[in-house]
Amino acid sequence: MEQNHAAVYDTAPGQTAFFGVSMKISAFFAVLLVGCLSLNIAHASASAQDASKATQAAKLADNEGIVVSHMDAGGYTYMELDNGGNKFWIAAPTTTVNNGDHVRFVENMVMTNFTSKTLNRTFSTLIFVTSTEIKK
Repeated sequence: MEQNHAAVYDTAPGQTAFFGVSMKISAFFAVLLVGCLSLNIAHASASAQDASKATQAAKLADNEGIVVSHMDAGGYTYMELDNGGNKFWIAAPTTTVNNGDHVRFVENMVMTNFTSKTLNRTFSTLIFVTSTEIKK
């Protein structure tokens, strides 16, 4: 008489589970669990980075800001900066910047109700600066 050597285990009266099938199902759920954990970690990491950027913007020195918008005209780069929710404009010698850049500047002179003829625009307050530095 031959014996069947397949691994068969009783799980409940009248039910049997084959070891190979149980392991495949367990492996599937393990992979599914790891995948879900990876998604949660990636989401938490992205949220932490966003919170870090917001905290950084809130803790900037008075002579720094994050570029919101910019334009070049008449030998100057006009930059709208955000420093912890306070938005203001600076005018620097022509320089290359991108929205989102963290800029530090050296203030020279503050003008109120300054009208730029080349931009055909009046700034309620415009800070003329001698130099800028893009912080990384």
